[in-house]
Amino acid sequence: MGYLLDTNILTAILKKNQKVNSKLEEVRFLGEDVFISCITYFESKRGLLYANSTRQISDLNKFCLIYRILFLDDLEIIEKACEIHADLKIKSEGCYRGNIIY
Repeated sequence: MGYLLDTNILTAILKKNQKVNSKLEEVRFLGEDVFISCITYFESKRGLLYANSTRQISDLNKFCLIYRILFLDDLEIIEKACEIHADLKIKSEGCYRGNIIY
């Protein structure tokens, strides 16, 4: 069996939630596969870019070296979507995530 983590769980991991991190370590110890989707990556990265959370961006990058991202196409598209979303949000022009990646 494998686990696909959603954005809320990834956020808890990046915020060092002890209960969630303990469960992740337990699952990893048991040899279970753990994944995040590129959408979870996108949602997390764009929020961290907007908040300028450099430590959590670094933690996300380290997390993605250990756990596999399931892609729709490739990471370059999601990276660009994150940058566009953060720039638009900073400029207060607003946007809907669907307008960027679809």
